[in-house]
Amino acid sequence: MQIRCAVLCAATVLAGCSGSGAAEPSANLPVAAGCFVTGSSTVNISLELAQAPQERRKGLMGRESLAASSGMLFQYQEQQGPDHGFWMYQTLIPLDIAYLDENGVIGNIRHMEPCDSSNGARCPSYPAEVEFVSAVEMNIGFFEANGIGTGDRLKLGKQNCKTR
Repeated sequence: MQIRCAVLCAATVLAGCSGSGAAEPSANLPVAAGCFVTGSSTVNISLELAQAPQERRKGLMGRESLAASSGMLFQYQEQQGPDHGFWMYQTLIPLDIAYLDENGVIGNIRHMEPCDSSNGARCPSYPAEVEFVSAVEMNIGFFEANGIGTGDRLKLGKQNCKTR
């Protein structure tokens, strides 16, 4: 019990240090052009790349807004299981998350609401429910508004996103 409390306390302190309230993209993260390709369209987007564990942990915490066609791509070195998920602790804006396989194909999309609890343990988790190697967070409603669903694909690089 003492170890669990110490871990939760340390996590709370660290998370509290990372929430800046800034609305602009993180200056340290690279940004890549990309697109979602559906059966009938190509939807261009801009993605901040969260590749390192500390970048993935912080994610979009503290952001007050996210540009309409912008998001964050969480990249993993190894495949993640269906029980692995994301939470919305210290995340201020509602988001959609698409879980992608090694080919960039969407396996599942979840809606995630901000958690206003000061205790991260009280925030819900949003498990992928599919195996994945990357995930993309966008403003809530983005995927539905653009006709993007499971089976559609993310491509990175302007050269791979020519309009049909």
